[in-house]
Amino acid sequence: MTRLSLRTRLTILIAAAVAVAIAVGAVASWLSVRGLLERQIRESVEQYDLPDMVIGDMLRYCQAKQTGGSELMPPRHVYDPAGRELQLILADGTVCGTDSALITPTAAERALVRPAGSPGKPVERNAVTADGTAVYASTRTYQPGPPNRHDYDHVVITEPMAVMTFRSTEDMDAALRSLGIILGVVAALGVLGAALSGLWLARTALRPVGRLTGAVEHVAKTEDLDVRIPVTGSDEIARLSQSFNTMTAALSNSRDRQRQLVSDAGHELRTPLTSLRTNIELLLRSENSGRPLEPETKRRLLVSVKEQFEEMSSLIGDLLELTRSAETGALSADVDFQEVVGSAVERARRRGPGLHLDVDLSPWTVHGDARGLTRAVVNLLDNAVKFSPSEGEITVRLKEGELTIRDRGPGIAEDELPHVFERFWRSPSARSLPGSGLGLAIVAQAVRDAGGEVTLAPAPGGGTLARVILPGRA
Repeated sequence: MTRLSLRTRLTILIAAAVAVAIAVGAVASWLSVRGLLERQIRESVEQYDLPDMVIGDMLRYCQAKQTGGSELMPPRHVYDPAGRELQLILADGTVCGTDSALITPTAAERALVRPAGSPGKPVERNAVTADGTAVYASTRTYQPGPPNRHDYDHVVITEPMAVMTFRSTEDMDAALRSLGIILGVVAALGVLGAALSGLWLARTALRPVGRLTGAVEHVAKTEDLDVRIPVTGSDEIARLSQSFNTMTAALSNSRDRQRQLVSDAGHELRTPLTSLRTNIELLLRSENSGRPLEPETKRRLLVSVKEQFEEMSSLIGDLLELTRSAETGALSADVDFQEVVGSAVERARRRGPGLHLDVDLSPWTVHGDARGLTRAVVNLLDNAVKFSPSEGEITVRLKEGELTIRDRGPGIAEDELPHVFERFWRSPSARSLPGSGLGLAIVAQAVRDAGGEVTLAPAPGGGTLARVILPGRA
């Protein structure tokens, strides 16, 4: 079953479900009709009260048959329009009835031959007549009424006997066989119709799944993440298609960001690498030509090489920091954020010995990556130190999960605010200063991973105000 396609399995399940429903309905209908017919036959036999003259005429017919009399035809009363017949069980054990309808009585039925006034409980059963006809029979003790006089020769019944009335069940059996055939044909047609309907329904219902499968296979073969599936409706298939579109869009954006990061990193690395190559070639040429450089010139070249190596190391470190987002979930833990800010403030004091740092920190615990949050606060304070005037003031506040860092530097222009968290973006006024342009991008990523938000804005009275809001508890 698992090797079949989903469409085939769905068709089989629909056909099987309909087949079971039709089968249950057909069997219930057949049993209901059989019960109704059997009840009608039982009631017609058990509630058939015979008048004394019918019993008397039947007894006279039996006596005539035993003595070889002239009355050798059953009385007309025996021919009932409903198809009911009778036979008598006499006191001596003799069974009297038509030869073709003779039924051999059981011991329980013979025991019903009792004197008047002592009837036994009637016996009902299915039986077979002498000619092989299936019948339903009811046997009761006969209780004669007072003698009556009629205008024809009537036999007065005085001896005990039992009367067996019965009716053929062959018509019922034939009707049930016909009904069974009809229900079987109807069930077969129903199952066939259900299979065809199930196939159509499976094709219709799974058509969106087929489109989704085709799109997934196309992405797997071509790595084309720009594929989108048309979404119609609001059912589960539509939601699945929407989720697929969202996933491919996210993957496409991630790939684009990755390509952009590689491109930007290559662009940023090209400048220090070119400078390094030029300086090293000058040093090698002076050594190979036998004309050594002046000591001061050589020292400046070596200092430049060192600075370029430091710039490359800083850039590579920032790039590695940006790629750690995949590990953030595994590294997340409860972090005392006031301690993180406090250690970053001490580092800022060492980097800006002439600056005054006004610090007020309240306890706050957040759930996140301690290393990433530390790097984010350090980068914000490094920017504040870098752009603050000598002997300036930096205000640091942490209250109820909101960290604010304000410097008294030149501030940020309004048109530059939308770009400050972009990778490798640097303000035109800061391009002469050291840095890779990745510091604020690292801040934004670390805060976002911790479920918070960060903003930069001009501070009232000049300078820049950085605000970080992190969810947590005091």
